[in-house]
Amino acid sequence: MNVQKEQDRRKLDDKVLTMPWYVQQFIDYKLPDLSPSTLLEYIRDYETFFNWLRAEGLSAAPDNGKVTLEELEVLRMEDVVSYRLYLTTRREGANSKITVSRKLSSMRSLFHYLSQIAEDDNFYPLLKRNIMAKVEIKRIHKPKDTAAKLKGKILEEDELLEFIGYIMDGYAKDVANNKQALHAHELNKERDACIASLILNSGLRVSEVVNLNVDDLDMNNKMLYVYRKGNNDETFKTPVYFREQARDDLAQYLTLRQSRYKVPKREKALFAALPNGHQEGGRMTKRAIQAMIIKYAKRFGKPYLTVHKLRHSFATDYYLQNDIYKTKEQLGHASTETTEVYAHLTDKTMSEAIERRLEP
Repeated sequence: MNVQKEQDRRKLDDKVLTMPWYVQQFIDYKLPDLSPSTLLEYIRDYETFFNWLRAEGLSAAPDNGKVTLEELEVLRMEDVVSYRLYLTTRREGANSKITVSRKLSSMRSLFHYLSQIAEDDNFYPLLKRNIMAKVEIKRIHKPKDTAAKLKGKILEEDELLEFIGYIMDGYAKDVANNKQALHAHELNKERDACIASLILNSGLRVSEVVNLNVDDLDMNNKMLYVYRKGNNDETFKTPVYFREQARDDLAQYLTLRQSRYKVPKREKALFAALPNGHQEGGRMTKRAIQAMIIKYAKRFGKPYLTVHKLRHSFATDYYLQNDIYKTKEQLGHASTETTEVYAHLTDKTMSEAIERRLEP
């Protein structure tokens, strides 16, 4: 199991203990098919729902773990409407339509399992009445809509190289009066630029970057081996190619990985960090990489830029030179429907996509 999955699995094992027994049973049922990360999102959605049930007096349970099946059976459609309204208007942070749709979909999955799949000792469904079966969830996350939201928030054309260069040199000029920031940048600029370069030249997900080990690299063939999202075979790593620019940046970083970050021989992580006060370095975390990119993006003048938008930036650039099927494989998408986002991002991309379809 890769590093990120191990961390998520531990969190999942802890979180699921706070849930009712039937939710624990549902999670066990789904575990072979869904990643721990996805199931963690399910648990968080159920926490939100059960907390709301108890706050509204629809459950007498003292805590979420005591919410009963009988309390779920007697819910009315008006209760579901009220919950949807709560999700979209609550003071502590309203959810987008996409998030609301996902949260309701999580509930539908649980209720479907309890009413159609799970059985009691007498072979009857655990849930006799499924109110969530009446809830229609409209498809909101369309590729064209996603593309519209991404416009102006990703790197385009020359900006890909400019951003990598900014991490290496430009940032230091902008923080010249901040000795602490300047010192941290001097220590980490090669590593940080390398991470940005690798994503912008391969389209890796941040979780895939975190999980990389030194022996996953094949510098001669400009290839690395990664655990891809959705692949439940824990022994298989998918080969992913990267561009020449990334090879140069990787080579530079590797020359100082051990000396700069005091990485012990037992540590296989490609990207390492050396926290203050520590004698040895260890694997960089997902959160650290996300925060690092946001830090540089704000100074670069792209405050909306995130790690995932670096992936979008690569994909848009890659799609201009390749067809939708090659882009799908490079990004590790499950279907071309997800990849269609990049056909809508620029007029140039769209026109080239049309021309390719007209070719014999």
